[in-house]
Amino acid sequence: MGESMGKLRRTHMCGELRPKDEGKEVVLMGWAQRERNLGSLIFVDLRDTTGITQIVFDDTIEEEVFKKAEKIRPEYVLAVKGIVRLRQSVNKDIPTGEIEVLAQELKILDEAETPPIYIKDDDNVSESMRLKYRYLDLRKPKMQSNLKLRAKAAKVVRDFFYDNNFVEIETPVLTKPTPEGARDYLVPSRVNPGQFYALPQSPQILKQLLMVSGFDRYYQIVKCFRDEDLRANRQPEFTQIDIEMSFVDVEDVIEINERFLYTLFKEVKGIELDLPIQRMTYKEAMERYGVDKPDLRFGFELVDISEVAAKCDFKVFSSTVENGGVVKGINVKGYADEFTRKDISKLEDYVKTYGAKGLAWIKITEEGVTSPIAKFLKEEELEEIFKLMDAKAGDLLLFVADKYSIVSDSLGNLRNEVARRLDIIDEDDIKAVWITEFPLFEYDEEEGRYVAKHHPFTSPMEEDIDLIETNPELVRAKAYDIVINGDEMGGGSIRINNSDLQSRMFKALGFSEEEAKEKFGFLLEAFKYGTPPHGGIAYGFDRLIMTLTKTSNIRDVIAFPKTQSATCLMTGAPTNVSEEQLKEVHIKVDVEKDE
Repeated sequence: MGESMGKLRRTHMCGELRPKDEGKEVVLMGWAQRERNLGSLIFVDLRDTTGITQIVFDDTIEEEVFKKAEKIRPEYVLAVKGIVRLRQSVNKDIPTGEIEVLAQELKILDEAETPPIYIKDDDNVSESMRLKYRYLDLRKPKMQSNLKLRAKAAKVVRDFFYDNNFVEIETPVLTKPTPEGARDYLVPSRVNPGQFYALPQSPQILKQLLMVSGFDRYYQIVKCFRDEDLRANRQPEFTQIDIEMSFVDVEDVIEINERFLYTLFKEVKGIELDLPIQRMTYKEAMERYGVDKPDLRFGFELVDISEVAAKCDFKVFSSTVENGGVVKGINVKGYADEFTRKDISKLEDYVKTYGAKGLAWIKITEEGVTSPIAKFLKEEELEEIFKLMDAKAGDLLLFVADKYSIVSDSLGNLRNEVARRLDIIDEDDIKAVWITEFPLFEYDEEEGRYVAKHHPFTSPMEEDIDLIETNPELVRAKAYDIVINGDEMGGGSIRINNSDLQSRMFKALGFSEEEAKEKFGFLLEAFKYGTPPHGGIAYGFDRLIMTLTKTSNIRDVIAFPKTQSATCLMTGAPTNVSEEQLKEVHIKVDVEKDE
C-alpha cells in the first residue's frame, strides 16, 4: 500500500541540486532508479523528469525510516526529505554527481511490480514490448528528451509565426471525404444515416478558404490522417505545420520559410543553417540524383553514359538505348576495395527491389580493370566512360540500364544505400535544398489519365499555361519542396486563384464539370467572390523532430504511436465494437469472423 504525501511538498526537482545547495533541507519526489543496500548504508538513485539524485539512508536516522528504506525496489514512487551534502566519491556522468541527499524522512507513495522492460536508454528490448508498455518506455531519459525537444520546437513555431503576423486558426477534424490523394479515414454520421465524414488528410481547401476570407496569413500545428501503407517515417495520424499566405509568389513563401527554418534549428539545436538555402529544379534533381529528395551530404551523383552505351557491343546497354531507355551509373569514388563480389551481388539484389533487372559494375585498381562487362567494351569506350564519370584507380562504377524512371529510382536509392553501408554520412551535418518547378501532372497508368502531382489547386508556371491542353506532361508547377538530408520535410505551392484556370485544370485531370462541382463546389463558389493570389507550405512536424533528434524512427518522437500495421499495442486499438454501437451509426459489418 502506498502512503499519502502528508505535509511533504516537493521543493526541488531531482536534476537541479548542485554544490551551492550544500546544507539545504530539501524534499524530492520521484521513482527509485536503483537501490544498493550495504548493511548500515542504503543508496537510492531517485529519478524524475529532470534527472537523478543519490539519496543516502544511514544509521543516524530513525530506525523506522531505515527499515522502510530497506523495502525500496526499482520504480517505487518515493517522497524524501533530507539535507544536501557534498559527495565523497563524485559521479562525473550526471549533473548532480557532486552532491547527495542524506535522508531524514521517507514516504513510499506507491510500490511497483518488477517492470517488464528496463527503464534505461540502451535496454535493447523489442519495439513491440516498448509500444505495449509505452508508459514505461516514456520514463526513459532519451524518450523524455525527444518529447521535450518536440515541445520546445512547437513553441518556436508558434512564436515565429505569431511574430510574423500569422493568425493561428483551428480547422475542423470532421470534414468531407477527399477525391484525390491517399485513402481517407471515414467516420459514420449517426444523425445523417448512411453518410460519412472524413478525417482530414490536410486542411488544404480550408486554408485556401481562409485566404478568400481575408486573413492574409494563417498557420496551424494540426493533426492529419491518412489510411495508407506505413513506412519507417509514416504514421496513420501525423502532425503538420500548416501555413498559407496571401498576395505572394514563390519567392515570398520561400523567403519567410528560410527565416523560419533558420530560427527553428538555431533555437532548438544551436545549428545555423546557411542562407539562402540552395535551390535545384526537379529536372536537375532527377538527372543528378535520381530522386526528388536528394541527400547532399555525399557525392555519388548519377552520370548518363547512354551515348557511349548505344554504340558498344554489350547488348544489355545498346539494346536498352535503342528501345528508348537510358544507361546511367554512379562512381563510388575511392571505395572500390570496400566491396567484394558478394557485396556487389547484395547491391544488385537491392536495385532489383526498385524494378532494375540487374547491376553492371567496373572496379578500377592500380593493376587494371576488374569487371564482368569489360570484355564487351573497347578500350576507347572504357576511356570515354571513365572520363564522363571522372573515374580513377580505387573507384567502383555501378550501372543500371532500363527505362528512365527505373534507372532514376534504382540508382537514386542505391547511392543512399551505398553511403549507409560505407557509414560515411556525418549525422551532425545538415544539408537543406529547395526542389522547385515540379511537373504539374503525372500520368497514372492504372487510371489511364493525368493526375495532379501535388493537388488540383496548384498553379502552373505562367509560361507553361498554354501547354495544359496540348502537352500536359511538360507543364511545370509553382511547387516547391524543402528537403533536408534526403528527407522531404515540407512541400507547398502557389495556388490557382482564377476560376477559368481552375476549370481548365479540372478538365485536364479528367473531371467533368458536374464532378468538379460535386467534389469542390464550395471552393469554386468561394472563388467567385474575389480571391487573392495565395500559396503556402506544410511541414511534416514529426519528420522535422526526427531530424532535430537524429532518430530514424518516427515512433521515437511521438508519445503514443501506432505500429506498421496501424495498431496501438498498448490500448488494443482498433477494436471490434458492439452491435448496439454499430446500429446507432447505421452500419452493418460484412467481415468473416475468425473461428
